[in-house]
Amino acid sequence: MAEGIVAVLIALICICLAVTVWDSNRFVTIACEIKSDKITKPCRLVLLADLHNKSFGEGNERLLAAIDKAAPDGILVAGDMLTAMRGADYSQALSLMEKLSARYRVYYGMGNHEYRLGLYPDDYPGMYEGYMSGLKRAGIEPLINETVYLPECNIAVCGAQIDRAYFRHFRRKPMETSYLSKLLGTPDGEIFQLLIAHNPVYFDVYARWGADLVVSGHVHGGIMRLPVLGGVLSPALTLFPKYDGGMFKEDNSTMILSRGLSSHTPPVRIFNPGELIVIDLKPGK
Repeated sequence: MAEGIVAVLIALICICLAVTVWDSNRFVTIACEIKSDKITKPCRLVLLADLHNKSFGEGNERLLAAIDKAAPDGILVAGDMLTAMRGADYSQALSLMEKLSARYRVYYGMGNHEYRLGLYPDDYPGMYEGYMSGLKRAGIEPLINETVYLPECNIAVCGAQIDRAYFRHFRRKPMETSYLSKLLGTPDGEIFQLLIAHNPVYFDVYARWGADLVVSGHVHGGIMRLPVLGGVLSPALTLFPKYDGGMFKEDNSTMILSRGLSSHTPPVRIFNPGELIVIDLKPGK
C-alpha cells in the first residue's frame, strides 16, 4: 500500500514538473471582443504583458509570428517587459519592441518593474536610461500618465503609472478616484477611454474614473492555476487573488486582465501558459 502511494506521488511530481517546463515556455492566443457606441470604426489591438525579458524562439520569432497572424492595428503593452534586477539583460525585451515598432503603432504602458528602474537609479545603474533611450530610438514614447487620441476610432489610449505604494505586499493601499484624476485628468465621456493600468487590483477605481476598457497584467495568472480555485498566488503575496486573469465587469467598465507571457521569482508557470490577447474593438452596443 505504502509503495503504491509513493509511486503515485512520484508520478504526480513528474507530471507537475513536465507541465511546469511546458507551460513556462509556451503561450496561447486569446480573442476578446468589446463593443461600444462611442467607437466609430473597428480597431484590432494585441495586448502584451509581463514578458520579463523572455524570448519565445530566437528573437521572439514565435511571438512575432502570432502577432503578425492576428494582423492588429496596434500593440498595447501593459508593462513589465523586462525584470528589475541589478545588471539584468533587457535586450530581448528591447529587441521585441524595436521589431514591433517597425510594423505597428505601439502604446506602451509602464509596469512596476520599468517604474522601479527609474525610481532607484543607484540600484540599477544605467538600466532605466538605456531602456528608455532604446524605446525612443525605436519610435516608442511610453505613456507615463499620458493619453493618445485615435480620432478615426474615437478611442483615447491612456497609460497610468501609479506610485509604488500601490504595489505593496499582503494588503491593498486605498486609492481615491481623485488620485487617478490628478495623474490623467478628467476623461471625456463622449470618447471611448482605454486605460493601460498594470495593477488590476484597483479596477473599481479605474471604473469610477471613467475607463470604458482597462487592460492589465501584473498577476501572472497566479503562477499556478487550479480547477475552480483559479490562480494561487499574486505578486502581492495574496492567495487566490480576486483578479487573476480573464475578463471582468464593474458598472459600465470592462477589464481584460492578461495572465502575462512569463514570470519571475519564481520564473515558473504551472497549468498556466502565457497569453497573447487579441482585442477587437467595434462600434455597437
